Amino acid sequence: MVGRLRVLLLSLACSAALSAQAQGAAVNIPAGDLVTALDALARQSGVQFVYSADQLKGLRTQGVHGSMAPADALDRLLRGSGYAARRDASGAMVIVKSAAPAAPPSRPRNTPRTPDGAAADMPVMTELESIQVTGSRIPRAQIEGPAPVTVMTAQEIKANGFTTVPDVLRAMTQNGGETQSQQSASGADFSPGAQQVDLRGLGPNHTLVLVNGRRIADFPMPFKGRSNFTDISNIPLGMVDRIEILTGSASAIYGSDAISGVVNFILKKQADGTTVDMRMGDTTRGGGESFNLSVSSGYSNDRFSAIYGFELQSQNPLWAYERARQDSTRDAPTDSARAARRAFLRTNWDDEYLDPGAACDGLARLNGGSTHRASRPGWGVGGEDGFYCGSEAAIGYGTMISEREGVNAYASLSYRFDNDTEWFADLQLGYHKLSMFRDVSNWSYQAPDGNEQGYFFNQATDQVEYWQRQFSPEEMGGLSAGTIRNRQKTFSLTTGFKGRWGEHWDWETALSHSQYQSTISWPQIVASKANDLFLGPQLGTDDDGLPIFNADPERLYRPLTRAEYDSIAARTTYQPKSRTDALSLTFTNTELFTLPAGAAGFAGTLEVGSQSYNLRPDPLATQYYYYSWRDADGHGSRDRWAAAGELRLPLLDSLNFSLAGRYDQYRYSGHSIDKFTYSAGLEWRPVESLLLRGSYGTAFRAPDLHYLYAGEGNSESSGVDYYRCRSEEPGTDLSDCSFSDENVVVTRRGNRKLDPETSTAWTAGLVWSPLANLDFSLDYFNIDLRDQVQDLRIDGILQDEASCRLGQRPDGSAVDANSPTCIDALARVGRSDDGSLYSAFVNPINIARERTNGVDFNARYRLETSIGTFRFNGNYSWVREHESQQYAGDRVEDQFAVNSGFDIPRSKASASVSWDKDRWTATLHGERLGKLPNYDSYQESYDPADGGSPWIGATYRYNLSLQYRFTDHAQLALSVTNLFDKLPPKDASYSSYPYYDVSWFDTVGRQVFVQYTHKFGGSAL
Repeated sequence: MVGRLRVLLLSLACSAALSAQAQGAAVNIPAGDLVTALDALARQSGVQFVYSADQLKGLRTQGVHGSMAPADALDRLLRGSGYAARRDASGAMVIVKSAAPAAPPSRPRNTPRTPDGAAADMPVMTELESIQVTGSRIPRAQIEGPAPVTVMTAQEIKANGFTTVPDVLRAMTQNGGETQSQQSASGADFSPGAQQVDLRGLGPNHTLVLVNGRRIADFPMPFKGRSNFTDISNIPLGMVDRIEILTGSASAIYGSDAISGVVNFILKKQADGTTVDMRMGDTTRGGGESFNLSVSSGYSNDRFSAIYGFELQSQNPLWAYERARQDSTRDAPTDSARAARRAFLRTNWDDEYLDPGAACDGLARLNGGSTHRASRPGWGVGGEDGFYCGSEAAIGYGTMISEREGVNAYASLSYRFDNDTEWFADLQLGYHKLSMFRDVSNWSYQAPDGNEQGYFFNQATDQVEYWQRQFSPEEMGGLSAGTIRNRQKTFSLTTGFKGRWGEHWDWETALSHSQYQSTISWPQIVASKANDLFLGPQLGTDDDGLPIFNADPERLYRPLTRAEYDSIAARTTYQPKSRTDALSLTFTNTELFTLPAGAAGFAGTLEVGSQSYNLRPDPLATQYYYYSWRDADGHGSRDRWAAAGELRLPLLDSLNFSLAGRYDQYRYSGHSIDKFTYSAGLEWRPVESLLLRGSYGTAFRAPDLHYLYAGEGNSESSGVDYYRCRSEEPGTDLSDCSFSDENVVVTRRGNRKLDPETSTAWTAGLVWSPLANLDFSLDYFNIDLRDQVQDLRIDGILQDEASCRLGQRPDGSAVDANSPTCIDALARVGRSDDGSLYSAFVNPINIARERTNGVDFNARYRLETSIGTFRFNGNYSWVREHESQQYAGDRVEDQFAVNSGFDIPRSKASASVSWDKDRWTATLHGERLGKLPNYDSYQESYDPADGGSPWIGATYRYNLSLQYRFTDHAQLALSVTNLFDKLPPKDASYSSYPYYDVSWFDTVGRQVFVQYTHKFGGSAL
C-alpha cells in the first residue's frame, strides 16, 4: 500500500476559484528552499496550496520566472522534487508524492474524469490524509461544504490589525449580539475580565467555543449572574493558526450548545524553526500601553514531534478620567444629567434635599479638589433648588481597559509506534492577573434584614432622614484599594491514541480535561460597621417601624481618615472553579462502500463526559453583611454520554449528500434530559466554478449549570418605576421623572425544572467564481429557537407591571391584565405600603420562542498590476428578522422595532484591501456597524412627538497595517487601529454614564502597534 501523507496546511481559498486560475500572471521566484518558494508563489498568485511542510522540508527548487498561470508555475517549482500537483474532487490544489503508475494504470480514487470519461492525464499519486474541517468529523480534503464556514488565518488576523481574540471576533459580521465590554458594570460585578462571543445575537451561551475541536471549561462565574459561558479573552492569539466559524445548528456533530454556531480555534501544529514575535502598543490619546511576546518552536524526528510555545502579555489600564469624553458629568447630553454627582446627600422623608450649607467647604479637597456645594433644580424643600456636596469629576474613576499580566503556554506532542499507532497530546496552560475599577464605594443605611430603603428617624434633627455618601480616592488611600482583582488559572489536556484498523478504518481514542480556576476579590463596605460609624448605636424603633438614631449631620459631612475607612472596608473573595472532562472514541472510514460517483465516507463517535462548577463564594457574601451585596451560591455537576454518526455520499460526480445524527443524554440531581438531533446537507457543482449548497439541522442546549443550581440571593440594582412615572408624572421625560432611579432589591434563584432548549436551522446558498480572480458566496440562514432559557429582565418586568396596572402601553395600545405576562409581572414586583417600588423577583424560565434569519455575503478579488498585487475581501451580514416571544399567547416582539428594549444591529459589514509588492505588504481594513436604537428607544421611552430619530446612525472604523520583510526570516509590522480616531456617536438621549453604549463603543481612540517577528531556522515566515 502506498504511504500516506499528513496534511498540515489547509487551503483557505474557495475551491471553485482555484479551478478557474487560468489567467497568466507575472511570477518571479528565485532558486532555493521549496517550501519558501511555495509560500512566495502563494503570495504572488493569490492561490494557496494543500501540502505537508514536514514532507517537503529540505527540498530545493530551481525557481521560476515569467508570465504564466499559477498551475504552470507550480509544476515548474516541483520539477525534480519527486512531488506533483493535482486537484481533488472538490477542485482544491494538493501537492502529493509521485509514484510510478501500474500497467495498466487504474483510476485513482477521486481523480477528476475528462469529458470523455477517461481518467485525467496525470501521474498516480499517494492518497491524501485530509485534516478535519469544522462542521464535520469526516476527514476530507474539501474546503467548502454544505454549511458555510468562515475562516480567518493568522496572517489575515495580523494584516487586519487585530491584537486580541475579542477584537477578531468583534469584526466577524455574524457576531451580532450585545456582549460585555471591559468597562461594563455588569461584567465587573459578575464576570470580571471575561469576554464573550455571541453569534446571531442569541446569547453567548448559545455559541459553542472549541479549541482544536475540543470543549474547554466555562468561565467559572456566570454571565450577568445568570448563565455559564466561555471566556475568549484567555485564548492566546499568538498561538492561533486560524479561526473557523460555523453558524447555525450543529448539535448533530458537537452536541449541546451549538445552536447559533461553533467557533473553533485551531492552534499552531507545525514549527520548523523558532519564531519570536514582539509587539508594543500605545494609544495616541495616552494610557493603555501594552506589550506582548510570543515564542514558538518545535522538534521532530522519524517518530517523535513536538511543537511548543508561550505568550507573555502585559496591559496597562486605561482610566475613564484619561478621556475628556467621559471624565465628568459635564459630558452628559441633558441638563439634569450634567449635575454634579451626589457624593454627600441628605434628604427628608419626602426625598427633599437638605442643604449642607458650609459643610461642603471641609470636603473641597476630595475627588481631586472638585467637591463643592452643588444644586439640582426642584429637589429642595418646597420645590426650591436642592443642595448637596457633589463632584462632577467623581464619575470618572472606572477603568475602560483592564490591567492584565499573564502567560500562556502550549505544547503539541506526538509519537509514532512501529505498528503505525500514534500517541498524541495537546497541553495548554494559562495564568493571568487582572485588575479593574468599576466605581468608588458608597454607603447608605442598610437594615440588618437587608432592607436598603435607608430611612431612619434622627433624634438629632427630630425628623425622618436618608443619608448617602461616596468614598473618595483620598479617603480610600488611592484607587488601588477599590480595584476588583482576578487571578485566573486555566489548564487543558487532551491525550490519546490513533491508528488504523484493517485496510480502511481509522480510529482515535482521546481523553480531554479542561479546568478554569479563579480567585476574585471585590472591595466592599461592611454595612453594620458603616452604620455604627456614621449613625451610632440604634436607639430603638418608632411607631412607623423606622429605626431611631441620634446622628449629628456633621458625621456625614466629615472626610474619613484612611484608618476610619479601613475600619469599615473589606474585600469579599470568591474562588470559583469549573471543569469539563470527556472520553471519546472516533472511527472513520473514507471507503465504507462504493457508489457510482465514488466512495462513501463515514464517521462515528462515542463520548462520555462530565461537567461541574462551584462558585465558592465568601460565606459572608451570602448573608446581609456587605452593603448592597447579598450573593447566591451555586454549585453542581452533571454527567453525559452521546453516540453520533455521520455519512457522506457522493451521489453523482457533481453531487454530494451528507447526513448526521446524534443522541445525547444528561443526568443531574435525579433528572435526566435526552435528545436526538440530526442534520443533512447537499452540495451540487453543476460546473467547476459553481457550488450550490444547502443544509438543515436540529439542535438543543441542555440548561446550563447555573440556571439549574443557582442558590437564592439578593443584589441591589436600580430601575425606573414606570408605574409611578406614568401615573403620577405623565408627560415628564423619564430622565427627569422623580422615580427614574429607584433602588430595587432583586431576588434570584435557579430552576431545576427547566426543559432543554431546542432549535432548527437551515441554510441555502452558493459559492461562485465567475472570473479567474473573483469568487463570492451568498448564504441565507434561518434559526428558530424554542423553549429558550432566560432570566427575566428587571426593566422588562417593571415596564410590564406598569402597563398591566394601567391597562395600556406607553404607545396607547391596550394590555390585557389577565394575560400570562401580566399575571406573572404583577406577582414579581414588590411595593411598600405607600406604593413605592421595593423589590423584584427574577429566575430563569423557558420562554416560548426566539428566531432570526438573514443573509451573509462574502466576495474576494485579486488584481495583478505593474505596481503590485491587490486583494479585496468583503463581508456583509444582514438580518431580516429577529423576533422573540416571552410566553405562548403573548405578542411577538420585533427586536429591531422602536422601543423594543433590545440593542442589536440589523447589519454588519467588513472589508479589506491589501497590496503586496516585493518586500512590502499593506492592508486597509474597515468595519461598518449598522444603526442601533438610541437610549430612549432601548429604554422603551421614545416618543415620536418629541421629535428626533430613535436611531443612532451607522458607524465606521478603520485599521491600517504595513509590513516590511527584511529577509524571509525577519519582518517588521506597523498597525494602527481606529485609524481616524473616531469616538462613539453622540446620543442626545443617553443620560446614563458614560453617555454612550459600552456594548458597542468605547473612547479608547486610535492605537498604534509595532511588531517585530524573527524566525531562526526553518522555512520562510
